[in-house]
Amino acid sequence: MRATPRIPLALKLAFSLWFVVWVPVYWIYHGPANFLWFCDIANFIVVLALWAESRVWLSSQAVGGLFIQTYWAFDFFGRLLSGAHPLGGTEYMFDAVQPLWLRSFSLFHILVPVLLLWSIYRLGYDRRGWKIQTILSWIILPLSMLPDPERNLNWVWKPFGIEQTLLPPGVYLVICMLVYPLVLYLPAHGLLQAWMRRLGRPIY
Repeated sequence: MRATPRIPLALKLAFSLWFVVWVPVYWIYHGPANFLWFCDIANFIVVLALWAESRVWLSSQAVGGLFIQTYWAFDFFGRLLSGAHPLGGTEYMFDAVQPLWLRSFSLFHILVPVLLLWSIYRLGYDRRGWKIQTILSWIILPLSMLPDPERNLNWVWKPFGIEQTLLPPGVYLVICMLVYPLVLYLPAHGLLQAWMRRLGRPIY
């Protein structure tokens, strides 16, 4: 007898419905290279992980998105409240050249982290998640250099949107491949474990 699903069917269907609309919209308006952004790749992993109720893949995306998506939300709400971007990175959300309905698709940066935290609360946190995300980043970061540098995918050309001229591109790429796991993923891994312990939830 199968165990009762811990992720409600309605939630799986709702996210899947949004996903099948989001993919063609982004493909048409932003092009396939845009899916190399870590936050966009996360959506592909999350939709599959929700249906499989895979704690390890959900944990990997929670690790990968905790700081990056928080950064996005902080800059977005900072601009809404103060009229200025405290960090930078969400300027496109206020660019009237793009229709509002298209920009609104990027609000997943706020909702997906909440979904991930709720999911690992339900399923438990898997310690292997940060290692999987590290391996994934070592594949994606080099690929991010292939499209037009103006896209600056995952900031492999311009950290925080600032031109990087001190180091050769290959050297800077290697630094990114070290910084992402050590500065973003490993601390997030520690914070998520501490949060789960505090709530008395399982860690695997």
